[in-house]
Amino acid sequence: MSDQQPNPYASDPSQGGQPGQPGQGDYRWGPGEASYGYPQPYPSTPAYQPTIGGPGLPAPAPAYAQGPAGPGLTLGDITIAGDQIITPSGSMPLKGAMWNATDFSRTEEKIPTHAVVLAIVFALFCLIGLLFLLMKEKVTTGYIQITVTSGGRHHSTMIPAADAHTYAWVMTQINYARSLSI
Repeated sequence: MSDQQPNPYASDPSQGGQPGQPGQGDYRWGPGEASYGYPQPYPSTPAYQPTIGGPGLPAPAPAYAQGPAGPGLTLGDITIAGDQIITPSGSMPLKGAMWNATDFSRTEEKIPTHAVVLAIVFALFCLIGLLFLLMKEKVTTGYIQITVTSGGRHHSTMIPAADAHTYAWVMTQINYARSLSI
């Protein structure tokens, strides 16, 4: 057992070939290339600033990016500025972003307390006081959830529903953000 046998597969190219040269069958420990289903590495920023008109002149920002009023769009804690989506968890590229909104609000119609009190008081004097029970008020509670996914990152925010038309307003803003992401 003290004799060591030479490796019969040392010259086989599928087994790695010469020592120190990787072949097709070599296994390497550690992170490999990202594949489908796994988060892709975040793309790094370019090492140069694109210029137009000559060296040293920065490229103009797109028309939707920064106007005199500031950022192009803000939804909760998500802001679109230039070609970036800025969130508390970091910035994402605007191009190719996927936007979604989910309505978690509800609108209820109820009789207000003062209508019940007036109905009781006026019901003692005349039956016309029961008409106060026809008074109704609409109360909207809940949130609209906005999610954005881009560049292997995901962010979600909640916007409180102020009235029954809040979801329509949010969808208008989301559709504008989608048009910028194309």
